[in-house]
Amino acid sequence: MAETVLLLNATYEPLCVVPLRRAVVLVLSEKAEVVTADAERHIRSALLSLPEPSVIRLLRMVRVPYRRRTSVTRRAVLRRDNHRCAYCGRAADTVDHVVPRSRGGRHEWGNVVAACRRCNCRKGDRTLAELGWHLDVTPVAPAGSRCLVVAVARVEPTWEPWLSPAPPSPA
Repeated sequence: MAETVLLLNATYEPLCVVPLRRAVVLVLSEKAEVVTADAERHIRSALLSLPEPSVIRLLRMVRVPYRRRTSVTRRAVLRRDNHRCAYCGRAADTVDHVVPRSRGGRHEWGNVVAACRRCNCRKGDRTLAELGWHLDVTPVAPAGSRCLVVAVARVEPTWEPWLSPAPPSPA
């Protein structure tokens, strides 16, 4: 059972991720409609059976005054880098500051990468130049609607069309 649901604005732009319970309340109170649902799973009550929503859309436009940048967290960095070590490509379970904080490096998206424990320990507080290492990809902050869900534990496959650079047009 999906524990979270992608919430779209009335214009089909991703707004945020909400708990399943909140999504059901929005749909039942007629403040939102179900865009994508799991046909095999239902939420049932004595009088109602509702397909479990995966993506819902608000019926009224919500004005978003600004887009806050996503915080740099371990979970967010690992998701951005697909749980792959930036140095060797193996499975990553830690994060590393490219320019160590002890050397003036900042805790920001452009200076933090996913790293396996072995590479992280080998690197220590040294710079890439000192070790002769290099990064294949320059670390950057998640862009667009991806920054809304980068810290979520799991992104549902049904959300992908709505998180792409050009969301699909409503059918």
